[in-house]
Amino acid sequence: MPPAEHSLTSLSASDDTGRGAGIFATTHWSVVLEAQGESPAAHKALETLCRTYWRPIHGYVRRHGAGAEDAEDLTQGFFALLLERKDLNSVRKEKGRLRSYLLTSVKHFLADESRRALAVKRGRGQHLIPFDDIQEGARIQTERCGGLTADQIYERRWAFTVLEQVMARLSEEYRSAGNVQFFDQMKKMLMDEPDRPSQAVVASEFGMTENAVKQAFYRFRQRYQTLLREEIAHTVATPGDVEDELRYLISVVRT
Repeated sequence: MPPAEHSLTSLSASDDTGRGAGIFATTHWSVVLEAQGESPAAHKALETLCRTYWRPIHGYVRRHGAGAEDAEDLTQGFFALLLERKDLNSVRKEKGRLRSYLLTSVKHFLADESRRALAVKRGRGQHLIPFDDIQEGARIQTERCGGLTADQIYERRWAFTVLEQVMARLSEEYRSAGNVQFFDQMKKMLMDEPDRPSQAVVASEFGMTENAVKQAFYRFRQRYQTLLREEIAHTVATPGDVEDELRYLISVVRT
């Protein structure tokens, strides 16, 4: 069982239902709508968008037949063209998921040869944001995508990117509180890694009772679930879509 899958198996659609509705005032969905023009806020919004969806889009383009270098250029060009042409205006009327909107958009982008040629010209050499770490991960993941279709690669990279962002946020919370080592142990317990420590071992290491470790892990798991729902909420149009999208993410990870 993949680590990310194990961490999701105990999630239920009823957990935390209704929480976080207030975050819809500043979701990535609304950030996308800001990503137009030359203002600093627009560039920041584009950076947020690109960092979440660069690997899913890049994976789709690679499986669609583009070589490694062309895929990077086309991916850069895709995001540059969205901003430059203000194609994101249509999102204002979109009632689905940002994930679905962008997948449809990149399909149209690749199907239009004139737009594709323009994308290569505009995208080549343009680094809208620092992509080095994202690109390297995408290159490695390409070798692991075996018999998956382009759509499946896009969906899986979207799902795992969301999970990575959730864990990064949780890690930062513990780091800020000076509890990095404790976070590492809680993460191992959540992910069911091969060297997963027992509650007794953690209790001994940190001078806690096993019951205290049990309660700490419960809070860790609950916080993980809350952050996961917040990340999902950033990619859908209405609060009512969160649970459906969460169930979809779980199904993608388990596939």
